[in-house]
Amino acid sequence: MKCYNCGGKLEKVITDLPFKLHQDSIAIIKKLPVLQCINCREYLLEDNVMETVDKRFSKIGKNVELEILSYAF
Repeated sequence: MKCYNCGGKLEKVITDLPFKLHQDSIAIIKKLPVLQCINCREYLLEDNVMETVDKRFSKIGKNVELEILSYAF
């Protein structure tokens, strides 16, 4: 698979990523499997990974300022 940004090769890596959920709410997901470009470091989440992440986010209250989650659950 090629990077949509620069056309470089994507490789599977495990990383920690922040997500802004609401205006004052951030979630960090640790040990998240992503496809990352070896050239520009742009990343892509596969559909099945994003579905899992969305399910986890739906359980976070809107009044939470910071939530740290592990992908491996």
